[in-house]
Amino acid sequence: MGIDIGGSGIKGAPVDLSIGELAEERIRIDTPQPSTPSAVAGVAAEIVASFSYDGPVGCTIPSVVKHGVVATAANIDDGWIGLDGRELLERSLRTPVTLLNDADAAGIAELAYGAARDVPGLVCLLTFGTGIGSALFADGTLVPNTEFGHLEFRGGEAEDYASARIRKDENLSWEDWGVRVGEYLRHIERVISPDLFILGGGVSRRLEKFEQYLECSTPIVPAQLRNNAGIVGAALAASSQ
Repeated sequence: MGIDIGGSGIKGAPVDLSIGELAEERIRIDTPQPSTPSAVAGVAAEIVASFSYDGPVGCTIPSVVKHGVVATAANIDDGWIGLDGRELLERSLRTPVTLLNDADAAGIAELAYGAARDVPGLVCLLTFGTGIGSALFADGTLVPNTEFGHLEFRGGEAEDYASARIRKDENLSWEDWGVRVGEYLRHIERVISPDLFILGGGVSRRLEKFEQYLECSTPIVPAQLRNNAGIVGAALAASSQ
């Protein structure tokens, strides 16, 4: 089973790992405000209890996670920082839990079932939403916690220049926003020289609206699992522990 913890919503469902699809309709509950560890863990436990499921659970979180400990907090309460999030969730859910970065989970799903499947070399998945998440794979091996959305870019963080949130907040046209995303992708190219970019988040469904403005030498494809990628990737990560 996978649970995707986000700044605005927490969603989860059992996953059929033979095909990489949800086995039942997912449940979504608004993220508590404030999104303290205990409040979020309570919602995660509520989602698990809603299904007839008994087994390991994978949970994503918009944070750097090192050996179960949460090191950063993006769009969730700062009370998570320094906390053993895995241990907290295991106590609340009463089952083994694998805790990982949300973009890494989406990347794991795309690697197993989607746009990164059987792609050699260096693959970089970028999710465009409230911020910019990233997942990096070298010949199918995850390099965790890359956080490319927080790279310094144009005097600030990259996600404050080119996230999907910024497009809406600044009422940018698809062309103007696409130019910004292209600048950001070329910056990533200079740093890591990837073989493939996968663009995820809600904008992956609308790539045709801004693809022509990206002017990037690396091939670009949309993510295939879209909004279920985090749930699927989390479940897959839990199954391998």
